[in-house]
Amino acid sequence: MSDSSPQPSKPVNKKRKRVNVRRPDVMALVQSEVEQHYRSSIVEKLRSHGGELTIGNTTIRLAQKFGFCYGVERAIDLAYATRKVFQDQRIFLIGEIIHNPEVNAQLREMGIVSLPWREMGKDYDDLNEDDVVIVPAFGAPTSFMDKLAEIGCHVIDTTCGDVMKVWRRVRDYAKNDVTSIIHGKADHEETRATASRALGTSKNGHYLVILTLKDADEVCEYIRGNGNREAFMEKFGSACSEGFDPDVHLVSVGVANQTTMLQSETEELQNRVRQAIVDRDGDDSLYHVFDTICGATQERQGALFNMLDTSDKKPMDILLVVGGYNSSNTTHLAEIGQENLPTFFIRNAKCMESMERILHYDLEHKQEIESEYTGIALKDKPAIIGVTAGASCPNNLIESTIIRALELRGISREELEAID
Repeated sequence: MSDSSPQPSKPVNKKRKRVNVRRPDVMALVQSEVEQHYRSSIVEKLRSHGGELTIGNTTIRLAQKFGFCYGVERAIDLAYATRKVFQDQRIFLIGEIIHNPEVNAQLREMGIVSLPWREMGKDYDDLNEDDVVIVPAFGAPTSFMDKLAEIGCHVIDTTCGDVMKVWRRVRDYAKNDVTSIIHGKADHEETRATASRALGTSKNGHYLVILTLKDADEVCEYIRGNGNREAFMEKFGSACSEGFDPDVHLVSVGVANQTTMLQSETEELQNRVRQAIVDRDGDDSLYHVFDTICGATQERQGALFNMLDTSDKKPMDILLVVGGYNSSNTTHLAEIGQENLPTFFIRNAKCMESMERILHYDLEHKQEIESEYTGIALKDKPAIIGVTAGASCPNNLIESTIIRALELRGISREELEAID
């Protein structure tokens, strides 16, 4: 006979259990471990020499700003600290902590299990209130955060502060019936998280995600009254909020962006949208803008432009951009580079089979390819090799790239380390 007595219902709407893992005793251990994994004495040597070292006829030129930013360092520190505080509990991570395969592999070795980030499924249903879930530096959509609250598990939120600034802005747009036009990649973790906040607390806000200036021009033409609604929705229907109506929701707009976009492109997009509003209304009272490119992204892009400025120095022969292929900010560094000189976007030093054969990410075809480069193949020919890296690339990967490039020019690591 079955038990017909009432069964306790599953608790809902619990408050997420946030835990402070940044205790002094824990962080001292974390700092030591992180430095062991990612620190580089070679990179520090280059910095002490103003970012440039010449050995024989080969010069390595390192960008003034590169690699880990504060937000990335904080996210990694919190992930390491979580493992130390919750030694006996299951620890999960929504997607990837940052866009760098080596760093994410290190977390997997520490027993941190990656959960799907595009949609919630059985993996989330299997969580319980004793589990620990790390939210990555990109943040997570509100639906994911609500699910964690319902379960009542421990939450370690590593969302970057610059990303949260964007969230506050788009929430404010929604509160004032302003549609968020988000410059970013529609399927990027950060953009998806931002779009969910653009709905506002009442879930009645709206957003539209656009990636390119060509997309922006089409939106601007619609704002001016020159578009076709059916064609517009066919193109942008998958990149906008549910119930989005361009005739209604493009009247009052505010621009925000994924924090790692190309700064110059975002600024141009903002100008074009503003001009479309002025052309339609005669003024820009229904246009709102807030600069949401993160400082670290701006610094790394600016440092690369300084490297490319040859008014006071010899030009580079080749540029190596180091980082994960799915890293947005690293991709934009490669875009800047390839407009000016032979540029190779590589994951790590292993991509350099020789100075003539380099595995690298092709931005146009979005895949790794092998290219031949003979520009500095002859070791007796002087060469200047530029190196930069995105905000998610650790110094040890930059170091190994520098060492490999010098080895291919006939210069040993010992020769490099011998320099004061």
